[in-house]
Amino acid sequence: MTESPAARHHREQQAGSLTTGSHILLPDGRRTAEIDQVELEHDDFGSPALVLASLSGGGTLRVAIGTMVTVVDGAHDDVTQLPLPADLPEAAPPAETLTPRNGAQEQPGAGTGPLNVAPAVVVPPLPPAPPAATGPSEEELALIPAPAGTPESVVEAAAEAHPDAEGVLLLADRLSKGVNFKSGSCLKDLSDLAHELFITLKDADGALSVADLITVLPYDGNPGRWTSVEASLALASYICRQDGQDERAEVYEKLIRTPENQETDPFKARMAAKVRQRSLNEPNLYDKEIFRSIDNSNHDAEREWRLLRLESLLFLRAHGGSETIGTTELERRISNELEAVRS
Repeated sequence: MTESPAARHHREQQAGSLTTGSHILLPDGRRTAEIDQVELEHDDFGSPALVLASLSGGGTLRVAIGTMVTVVDGAHDDVTQLPLPADLPEAAPPAETLTPRNGAQEQPGAGTGPLNVAPAVVVPPLPPAPPAATGPSEEELALIPAPAGTPESVVEAAAEAHPDAEGVLLLADRLSKGVNFKSGSCLKDLSDLAHELFITLKDADGALSVADLITVLPYDGNPGRWTSVEASLALASYICRQDGQDERAEVYEKLIRTPENQETDPFKARMAAKVRQRSLNEPNLYDKEIFRSIDNSNHDAEREWRLLRLESLLFLRAHGGSETIGTTELERRISNELEAVRS
C-alpha cells in the first residue's frame, strides 16, 4: 500500500525527546515551528516534568514531558501551512479571510456550514537570561598585594612562625619541594595551609598571605582545581570583612563568581543560574554527620565534619548569603563553628 504524503511527513514523538532543530505542529493544528532550544523544568522531586521549547520565531511552548507531539519532517519555515495527518481535523481558513475590509461580518455562502476558526496560539516570550557576573577591574585587583617573595618562601615563613604546629609543618614540608599551580593536590595543600593558619592558629595575616598565592589564579574550567581556589577566596573574603577591609573583600567575592562569566549561551546561563541558586538555598551543612559524631562521642570526626560545614558557610558568606540564609545569620553560624573547632 502506498504511504500518503501526510504519513510520510508527520510522526508522533514524546515531548521529552524533542531536540533543537525539530519542527513540530503547534496546538492550533495548522502551523509548524522550529525548536531553537529545549529546557527541562523539574518537579519538587527532581524529576523532569515540563519541556520549555524555545521557538525560532519567538516565544516558548510549554509541554508536559510525556505528551505526544507531532513532528514534521522536512519543514523549513517558522510558520507554514502543511498537509495534516489523517487523524487531525481539517484546519479552518485563517481568521483574517473571514472579516471584510470594512469590518462587517461576512456571511458564509449558501449551503455552507458555520466556519470554525482555531484560536491563535499565544506563546509567551522566554524570560531574560540572568546578567553575567562582572569580574574585578585592574584597579580592584591591585588591592590584593603581591606575594612577599617566592611561593616557597611564603610557605616557609608561615612554618617558621609556628614551629610547634604539626599540621602546618606537615603541609609546609610537602610544599617545600616546589609549588606547582597546575597541580590540584598542590592547590589543595595551599588552601588547607591557609585554613589551618586561620582556624586553628588564629593567624589571619599568615592565612591571608598563603591564600593570596592562589586567589589570583584564573578560572581554567577545571572544577577539581577550582574548588581549592574557591575555598581560599571565601576564606580571604571573610578575613578581610572581619578586619574592615571591605573593598578588598569585594574583590575576592567578584573573583569567586568568575565561573559565572564563562557561559555565553543564554539558555545554558539560565540553567546554570538555577542550579547555582538551588545550591546556595540548600547547602550541605553536614548536620546528620555532626549529630552522629556527637552521639558516638567521636570528637575527631565531629571536628572534621564541622570544618566542612565551616567551609560551606564561608562560601555562602562570600556570595552574600542566599534566599534562605542571610548574612547576619551566616556571621553568627560562622562564629559558632569557629569557636567549636578551636576549643
